[in-house]
Amino acid sequence: MTVWDDLVGQEKVSEQLEAAARDADALVTAVAADAPLPEASKMTHAWLFTGPPGSGRSTTARAFAAALQCTSPDRALGGSPGCGFCDGCHTSLIGTHADVQIIRTDLLSIGVKETRDLVRRAQLSPAVGRWQVIVMEDADRLTEGAGNVLLKAVEEPAPRTVWLLCAPSLEDVLPTIRSRCRHLTLRTPSVAAVADVLVRRDGIEPDIAAAVARATQGHIGRARRLATDERARARRAAVLKLPLRVDDVGACLKAAQELIDAASEDAKQVAEEIDAKETEDMKAALGAAQGGRMPRGTAGVMKELEDKQKRRKTRTQRDSLDLALIDLTAFYRDVLALQFGTDLALANTEMQDALDRLTRGSSPEATLRRIEAIAACREALDRNVAPLLAVEAMTMALRAG
Repeated sequence: MTVWDDLVGQEKVSEQLEAAARDADALVTAVAADAPLPEASKMTHAWLFTGPPGSGRSTTARAFAAALQCTSPDRALGGSPGCGFCDGCHTSLIGTHADVQIIRTDLLSIGVKETRDLVRRAQLSPAVGRWQVIVMEDADRLTEGAGNVLLKAVEEPAPRTVWLLCAPSLEDVLPTIRSRCRHLTLRTPSVAAVADVLVRRDGIEPDIAAAVARATQGHIGRARRLATDERARARRAAVLKLPLRVDDVGACLKAAQELIDAASEDAKQVAEEIDAKETEDMKAALGAAQGGRMPRGTAGVMKELEDKQKRRKTRTQRDSLDLALIDLTAFYRDVLALQFGTDLALANTEMQDALDRLTRGSSPEATLRRIEAIAACREALDRNVAPLLAVEAMTMALRAG
């Protein structure tokens, strides 16, 4: 099993990256042997992976990072880097390789300070590997100032440093940065491909894998979570009942509050799982005795950690709410498909009765207005409108539609 096997439905991208990894390996080998450098190479110092949520941007970047660090002896016999078994591949994929830095954020943005630290690291030579690889999974969350800091590093990279940036679309990255990167576009995997990987790699029962792959329309991460997390399935089922509950003003306001409460509960769940351990680890690192007082001069560090945890909770709540809105959009998409009589595969076949009821009780024009109301709510949340106000406006529009 090679590192490319986890790239679901991305055959063309896999071929391009495999060719680049071969050329990168030839380049490092030539430098080590003081031999002439290859005249033409498909390798470059900065890459930008874009694609819709669930397409596997981060997985693709990690696979490429592993291939760049591959130390398999088969390479010398004409094999391609990325065996998936050698120490370079294995440690890169699990995130412990000394020369592969994985940057992701649980916060709303990546600031200047964190980016400057990253740029300083990128100037170092590889410690044990063949390349210094920086994987930034959330390049779209760079602030403008952080983007300008990163631009300098991408413009003038160290000889054996590779930047792998991930973002939903080209528009989410500063033009000056994307113009200096080689761009690869990923596509949404097919439902069948996602179901197959859930069965093969995660051991999910085929019927469950097919159902969650269909429900998430090819989003690998969400499909895996639905298949393995009963609470996630329960939250989604509650969201899909909303279209039948917005009969009057009172019901609309109640449904909006319940959506917000569910997102808050999701954020609280994540906080309970992460914050307590994070706080205890920080106290131990600062030298606090078990159950004792904190040493002097550490209050500022603890306050910074608390602020970070609050920002992460806000991000988690927004992400959870956005997933609920995506599920609602898919529900009304199914209604629209039925109203037009298309043979489009439905995402929510388990809600067939509800779909039929709304199909008969409204027009395609009304369904489109409801989909637009959900999109307007998502845009309002992106503009930092108070979540409850944005969701209340949406539920009222779902009723009026």
